[in-house]
Amino acid sequence: MKHTRRLYVTLIALAMFLIFAYFYTGRADSQKQNAIPKVGILQLMSHPALDQINKGINDTLKKNGYVDGKNIKIEFQNAQNDQSNLRTISKQFVQDNVDVAVGIATPSVQSLKNATSKIPIVMGAVTDPEGAGIISNNKKPGKNITGVSDQAPLEAQLELMKQVIPNLKTIGIIYTSSDASATSQMKKMQKLAKKQGLNVKVSSINSVNDIQQVGTALAESVQTIYVPTDNTVASGMKLLSSIATKQNIAVFPAATTMVKDGGLATVGLSQYELGEETGKHVVRILEHKEDPATTPVTFMKKGHLMLNEKMAKKLNIQFSDSLIKEAQKKGQILK
Repeated sequence: MKHTRRLYVTLIALAMFLIFAYFYTGRADSQKQNAIPKVGILQLMSHPALDQINKGINDTLKKNGYVDGKNIKIEFQNAQNDQSNLRTISKQFVQDNVDVAVGIATPSVQSLKNATSKIPIVMGAVTDPEGAGIISNNKKPGKNITGVSDQAPLEAQLELMKQVIPNLKTIGIIYTSSDASATSQMKKMQKLAKKQGLNVKVSSINSVNDIQQVGTALAESVQTIYVPTDNTVASGMKLLSSIATKQNIAVFPAATTMVKDGGLATVGLSQYELGEETGKHVVRILEHKEDPATTPVTFMKKGHLMLNEKMAKKLNIQFSDSLIKEAQKKGQILK
């Protein structure tokens, strides 16, 4: 009799457990289905180029029907160029279990990579993902990271410098030594310029505070200055432009946003379009059509000619008619 009673108690307990498990699992599944996706966006710092990338990402999400607070939660964080902030925010995204994490600029992506190997990560503007050790292969990343490169059209930029500066023989390059993307681009431009018989003088900085001293020394010894896609120099572009102008030399930056801050001209990538391409990766991942491991990195091919006419007047430089016509047709002239 006791054994029978124990059997009844066991069966009842088992039945109650199964009923609870069924309803709990069903409710969890329902909650998961009804939960809106979360996207974490980590931006290294504030300056026009990175801000434009972020705007492009958000606009693309909206164009594809994702409205923040309605059917998606976008968690935007700015690390203010602080490594400690990068680590803290990256860990927070993991704790919040975001569906996709976006890193704007190389250090942001590196920090996200260190924080998770499971959550999909989309690179927003990493010049050399493979060279920076973020992924193993640009065509087949292999793990949880893919996205967009902001590798500038260096050949076109060098040709522009030669067109604008008569008898160009010496180019100066200023970059941030700790910036992997800027370092990679500096080396490529240096190699390209030397191959064309030009002398190249390279100067590096550690922070924006170094621009005054390093920029002044460089401007005194070259005919023009080239700036790669460099977040630190970009944040101090107005200062660098002022220093160069005093020596009556031009600054040719890689990014169009830096022309607006005092550069003379460039054939550069649109930062907004880089953001749009980054946003498209996010959308495809959210809709389960894209696996970062097998998705090639997107390289932008179309450069935009941008001329700063106001700066040209300060430097007594005259743009050729052909350059002006090209900028009017396919690019932009700042007056």
